[in-house]
Amino acid sequence: MTFKQTLPKRRHLIALGTLALAGCSATGALNVLVPRGTYRAEGGIAYGNDPRQRLDVYTPLEPRPDAPVAVFFYGGAWTRGDRASYRFVGEALASAGIVAVVADYRLSPEVRWSAILEDCSDAVNWVFRNAQRLGASPERIHLIGHSAGGYNAAMLALDPRWLARHGLQPRQLAGWIGIAGPYNFLPIVDPDSQRAFDWPATPDNSQPIAHVTAQAPRTLLLAAREDTVVNAQRNSVELAQRLRGAGVDVTLEVLDGVNHVTIIGAMASPLRGLAPVRDSVTRFILA
Repeated sequence: MTFKQTLPKRRHLIALGTLALAGCSATGALNVLVPRGTYRAEGGIAYGNDPRQRLDVYTPLEPRPDAPVAVFFYGGAWTRGDRASYRFVGEALASAGIVAVVADYRLSPEVRWSAILEDCSDAVNWVFRNAQRLGASPERIHLIGHSAGGYNAAMLALDPRWLARHGLQPRQLAGWIGIAGPYNFLPIVDPDSQRAFDWPATPDNSQPIAHVTAQAPRTLLLAAREDTVVNAQRNSVELAQRLRGAGVDVTLEVLDGVNHVTIIGAMASPLRGLAPVRDSVTRFILA
């Protein structure tokens, strides 16, 4: 399925230029424009002992006991990123009636990919244990990630060993969403990613596409047709084909008018006209 850009390109460039002039990262700059009074927030909650093992929770103003939950993992080639830069994602979800959890995790070169996935599974375990306290349903927990965070979400949803650390199974997830994620990226060419995955000693089972089974949760894959960082065909399209072949409920949307960065930026209020990313994500979670 393909969507055409609904915001004129000139306005697109003006929006991104404004973010660049703000003197901070594009995602961090978007936080300045987050609407106020559309959510409640609880920040800096520990799910582990390391300073990076922290998460923020965004809840709807009018929560209900059976609200769905979305655990969001950001990208950054597994070497950079922080949860504070993604307040706009928390707002986009909470304002739609979804409890949003944005989690930090340890980064390379301090740790490698397997320790990163352990952190992510620890954060998800925290959500399972605290869902009811948050006013949400433990039966409606979703994973969502962008770029490297999409990889993290994919591995937890497809490879059972990570959630099994806590006695959980991927089938207990209500679904997972990958936004411009890398799911089939051997050989590794990016220097940061090579370090995170100990290339060339990277095992084949580090790839999400190697773990597709009929037990995978329902899936939404969003990709940018013009993504020059993560190839949409090799990653999102091929993973969708593999999942469908296994009989998994999967939706694939390859979007025009966005790239690797602006596809997640389109979750933010001022850039939602770029592509229907927020609409697709919230519709999937609320279904």
